[in-house]
Amino acid sequence: MLRDHPVGAAPLDVGILRNTVFPSLKLHSGLAVLTYAADRATDRLEIKNWLWPSGQGINAWWSAVGRHLVHGASLSSIWQSMNRTETLLLTGVTLWGGPLFYRVAERSLSRGHDDPRYEAGKSPAFWNKEFFTVYLPEAVFQTIISLPFTIPFRHQGIGTLLAPSPEWFNAAAVGLFSAGFALKVLADWQLSQFKRGDQDEKSVCKEGIWSLVRHPNYLGDALVHLSFPLLLYASGMLSSIERLGPLANYAFLRYIGGDRENEESQEARYLRNNPEKKLDLD
Repeated sequence: MLRDHPVGAAPLDVGILRNTVFPSLKLHSGLAVLTYAADRATDRLEIKNWLWPSGQGINAWWSAVGRHLVHGASLSSIWQSMNRTETLLLTGVTLWGGPLFYRVAERSLSRGHDDPRYEAGKSPAFWNKEFFTVYLPEAVFQTIISLPFTIPFRHQGIGTLLAPSPEWFNAAAVGLFSAGFALKVLADWQLSQFKRGDQDEKSVCKEGIWSLVRHPNYLGDALVHLSFPLLLYASGMLSSIERLGPLANYAFLRYIGGDRENEESQEARYLRNNPEKKLDLD
C-alpha cells in the first residue's frame, strides 16, 4: 500500500490525534509564525488573511500528496491510489481556496495599505500580543476546519466501519458545493461591479443576491465547507470529529473574523466618515 491509514475504533482516538490533528496544528502554527513575522515587518495585519485559504489548501495537499512525495512516491502513483471521494475532496478544496486566495491578495496589493478593519485597532503594543490573540487562535481554527479534508488522507479506519449511503447523497454533496461556490463567485462579482459605480459613495450593496442575505459570500463559504463532510458521509468515510469542520468554519465567520468583524468595522468607519452610508447600512 502506498498510503498508510491506521484503523481506529472510536470517533476520536489516539491515532487521529497523532496522525492528523497534531501534524495539522504544527503545520498551521508554523505558517502562522511565518505570516506573523511578515505582517510585523510590513506593519500590515491583513497579510494573515492570505493564509486563511492558502494554509488550508497547503494542509490538504500535504496530507494527500506532499508527505508521500518526500518519501519517494511518484505523483502519478499517489494520484492513482486515491479513490473518487478523495479526488473530489482535494479538487473541491483547491477550487475553494485558489480563487479566494487570489481575491484576498489582489485586494491587498491594490489597496497599498493595511485593511481599515485593522488600522483602527493598532496601538504601540499591538504587535506584542497579536500572535497569541489572533494568529495562534486562527491556526487552531484552521486545524479544526481542515479535518474533513485531512483525516481522509491520513486516517481512514473510521470510515471503513460505515456503510456507504445512497448515491443521491453524493449528488447532494456536489450540488451543495456547486451552490456555495457559485454564490461566492456571484457575490464577489456583484460587489465589485457595485463598487465601480457612484452608489458606493453613499450606500452599501443591496443589489442581486446581496438583497437576499447580508453576507452571501460567507453563506457560500459555509455551504462549501458543509459539502465536505456530506461527501464523506455518502462514501461511508465520515467520522464524528470531521463534523466539527463546518461548525468551526461557521462559528469563525459568524462570530469572530467574518460577519462580526466586518460589521463592527463598517459601522465605526461609516459613522465617523460617511453618516449617509451608515444610515443605509442600518
